[in-house]
Amino acid sequence: MKTRNKLLTLLTLSTGAATTTAIINQYIKYSAVSKNLLMNPEAHCYKWRLGNIHYVKYGKGKPILLIHDLMPEFSGYQWNDFISILKEKYSVYVIDLLGCGRSEKPNITYTNYLYVQLLTDFIRSEIGHRTDIIASGASASFSIMACSLTPELFDRLLFINPDSILSNSLIPGKRAKLFKFILDTPIVGTLLYNIAVSKKSLEQRFSQDYFNNPYSVKVDLIDWCYESAHLGESPKSVYASVQCNYTKCNIVNALKKIDNSIYLIGGEYIDFIKERFDEYKKYNPAIEYAIVPHTKLIPQLEAPDQVLKIVDMFLS
Repeated sequence: MKTRNKLLTLLTLSTGAATTTAIINQYIKYSAVSKNLLMNPEAHCYKWRLGNIHYVKYGKGKPILLIHDLMPEFSGYQWNDFISILKEKYSVYVIDLLGCGRSEKPNITYTNYLYVQLLTDFIRSEIGHRTDIIASGASASFSIMACSLTPELFDRLLFINPDSILSNSLIPGKRAKLFKFILDTPIVGTLLYNIAVSKKSLEQRFSQDYFNNPYSVKVDLIDWCYESAHLGESPKSVYASVQCNYTKCNIVNALKKIDNSIYLIGGEYIDFIKERFDEYKKYNPAIEYAIVPHTKLIPQLEAPDQVLKIVDMFLS
């Protein structure tokens, strides 16, 4: 009898803790999206087979597609400082990737090939012409893979701080699979995700990893990212897939195969950035690159004017 009572007490406490955690998770989600900062009345919707894709289009001329870095806090907002300049010469398409920003966020495992399919389908359906690409961070890898598979859809490629060749080659190990299993759980996994994308965590990432100058990180930028990280059905799914290497892919053979013009832009204070770019050049000697002074991972937000000058030089 005593043992049964202890078990009932433990079960009651566990149920209460789970209920409390679930309520906290719901409150965090509600408060994060309450400002509705990402709403855009000019947005378009591409009804893709795995979920609706949010994008905007500005200007007229040769098409150029801007692709944000592949993390749940990022969206097309990364390119806001670029649109007003580029739309004077180009048809500018800015996409929110599946699982990010204002696009749908189904509870699935996101892979590199999924984004390869999304990119090629989007260009065929919504752009309809050979297009230039500007992609940031981890999004460079699936842009490279897509170009190698369907070169007729792509023209010039510009990548900002792409992942290293070694990083792109990582695969999910046992620990990664276990971590993803935990993240996929509805209560504990969601709590861990909410901690990872809390405002405090985002501020820390921006001040330590994303920006070289922490004092240039604006409050509204954190607010935009915080909302992006909590919108939709399952924003944690893309986070789990990225963190556990499901979105990685060995790009060496694709790099060797591509005959398109490729330009790399790097932040000066990214560790071994020149060595990383030289490794890209080893597999495709035609690649050129430039380093943006006093920046880190997201120079298009930290020093947009400097990056735009390089972009204009490459595209002209």
